[in-house]
Amino acid sequence: MAESTASRIIAVADVEWKAHATVPGLRQKALWSDPATERRAVLSRFEPGAALPMHRHAGDEILYVIEGAIADEAGTVNAGNMSYRPDGCVHNVSSKHGATVLAVITGGIEPASELGGAPRSRPFALSEIPWRDTLAGVRQKLIWEDKATNRRAVLVLFEPGSRLPRHRHTGEELLYMIEGSHADESGEVATGNMSLRPNGCTHDVSSRNGAVSLAFLWGGIEMV
Repeated sequence: MAESTASRIIAVADVEWKAHATVPGLRQKALWSDPATERRAVLSRFEPGAALPMHRHAGDEILYVIEGAIADEAGTVNAGNMSYRPDGCVHNVSSKHGATVLAVITGGIEPASELGGAPRSRPFALSEIPWRDTLAGVRQKLIWEDKATNRRAVLVLFEPGSRLPRHRHTGEELLYMIEGSHADESGEVATGNMSLRPNGCTHDVSSRNGAVSLAFLWGGIEMV
């Protein structure tokens, strides 16, 4: 049977928290994964004072701080902001007062013993990125992109009653709903939940009362 291309809602509250195997005070929810490409989405909860020991990224990571704050050698990332950890990034990560963090990761993580000349993480203050009008009632902030691999992270604002006309995904989209909700043929994505739009997914998207969502995209979108 062919794999469905319909969007799929990920009810985050229904996913079990699991204690990290080696880091005290860190719990995680495995929300989505694609083992063939070593991609995954993980929700992490840092208790106050929890810290990840020095490690190296064998692949990259982009994260959004939902609540609280985390810090590394590049500075502090507060709630509502994001950070990109490039391939080869070496750092320590800690949270003084606790934090909840959504991360989309490609590749693995391995122990490291020194910072050396490794790349540093790159924080993004989302309030400093301008909104751009895209369609009637829909605005976007392009937060990060890698043109070589056609990947990007985009903040999307739907005004009440706005609608994305029917379109097809030529690649995947993983979406996290920050505020409000929107709906397509598979149902409504509410605040705090996620939606996976697989390659080939064709749908309409509308928001009755408005929404702010964070989209991680691989590939493009074409109108149909």
